[in-house]
Amino acid sequence: MSGGHSHHHHHHHGHADGPRDARWLIGIGLNVAFVAVEAAAGLLGHSMALLADAGHNLSDVLTLALSGAAAWLARQPSGPQRTYGFGKATVLAALANAVLLIFACGFIASEALGRLTHPAEPATGVMMAVAAAGVLVNGATALLFTRGRQTDVNVRSAFLHMAADAAISAGVVVAGALILITGRSWIDPAVSILILVAILIGTWDVLKEALDLAMDTAPAAVDVAAVRAFLQTCPKVSEVHDLHVWPLSTTETALTAHLVRPGGADDDFLKATAEALHARFGIQHATLQVEAESLAACEALHD
Repeated sequence: MSGGHSHHHHHHHGHADGPRDARWLIGIGLNVAFVAVEAAAGLLGHSMALLADAGHNLSDVLTLALSGAAAWLARQPSGPQRTYGFGKATVLAALANAVLLIFACGFIASEALGRLTHPAEPATGVMMAVAAAGVLVNGATALLFTRGRQTDVNVRSAFLHMAADAAISAGVVVAGALILITGRSWIDPAVSILILVAILIGTWDVLKEALDLAMDTAPAAVDVAAVRAFLQTCPKVSEVHDLHVWPLSTTETALTAHLVRPGGADDDFLKATAEALHARFGIQHATLQVEAESLAACEALHD
């Protein structure tokens, strides 16, 4: 049995240059300052909705910090033992962010339920003013991540998270207006619970995706059946087996496969196949082993 082996890879790091790295620090700084103001306003103004939003914004600070640190780690070179580098740090950061957010939601929910049974009159003017500032802060932070969000799931996640926060802050403004009009204090904790439900729904998707990536499940954007079908249509390939697709990070995907191709393969075939996998499916690291005979034929020969 004869064969060939080749490994072709393409590097595309969406946040490799210095100026774009600064957006993580800018986003963290903006949100830390706003969390301090919002939490103080929530305590002084007896607004559970503001406290709920402050807790969520604090999780955003952790999210941006973990995601930024993971993005930096992912760019560090591989070593003798860490041959794949630190790309999986981005996956671990997403997983940690989701778990932290769920715990924060549980704490805030317990406080909100207590306020439903014993409502306190919130200072609606302060509540609405601070929440309106939240719309501006979260909106501005989201704008920092508009560039590169199409090609980097880590950046896209940050953008969507902050854009959703801007919408949630807008909801707190509406809650303050309703309390001002109706005088019903229970609207404040009720809105905070609705905010938490919206957060948990979004977090569940992030948690599922992070768990899948941590378990080396093929990224959702890669159709493994389509990859197999493509490899089977490559010139003179008669069989594809031992096909594996897994994430190296939240932005890079790897593949290994055995291709049965009577007569073997040359470098041109291997290079063209790897480049096609990258162009069609976004697979940056493809390792292909070419075999002259099928696995079944080899097993029969040994028997």
